Amino acid sequence: MESITLNQPRLGEFFILEAGAINGPTCGVVFENLGKLLSPPRLILRPENGGFPELREVPRLIYFPSKGPPPKDLEPGFSGYWLVSERLHQVMALVDPNAFAFAEVDYRLADGSKGPRHFLCTVVQEIDALDEEASKLFIDTTEDFINGKFYDLTGGASVTFKRDLLGSAHVFKTPYTGRIFCDVRFKDAVAAAGMATDSDADGMWFVDAANI
Repeated sequence: MESITLNQPRLGEFFILEAGAINGPTCGVVFENLGKLLSPPRLILRPENGGFPELREVPRLIYFPSKGPPPKDLEPGFSGYWLVSERLHQVMALVDPNAFAFAEVDYRLADGSKGPRHFLCTVVQEIDALDEEASKLFIDTTEDFINGKFYDLTGGASVTFKRDLLGSAHVFKTPYTGRIFCDVRFKDAVAAAGMATDSDADGMWFVDAANI
């Protein structure tokens, strides 16, 4: 008899946290002192194993209106990191302080004046909690993946997680895909802080993990 699991994917429980606007121009923020922070031969600041390297000086980012619109609450693409606003940083640090690493930046406007607080951010909490038996996805083992397999979440995948393994985690990644996952508590906290969760208006969007 085929085994039956009660832990089925449920709509509105877990989400893929996608960073950046689907449409629209890139923001006009320039990472001004990136060259001084890099450790050759590495081409981006974020280390291969994640987190932050020892920073020789404070990251300095400058917003130039001529280069694009102001940054949204979450902007990807800053040498391997997200750039997040102060209000999003507050939500992240409050809801799941173990999930993220931050480095506050020296954020300036084009005239040299101090701008609003911003932070470089990366997700560091990794938990092998995806319920493979209950989920619908393709688990690729045909290539020499670093961790032995890869979760392919395309083509109508539907996934859920083992709650006992997640514990108090609300934002996390797994060893087998580059996607970032969160639960409804984090999504609701983002909405309660005044940021959009039903569109990408504030630079992030939430894809229901039960209906990818």
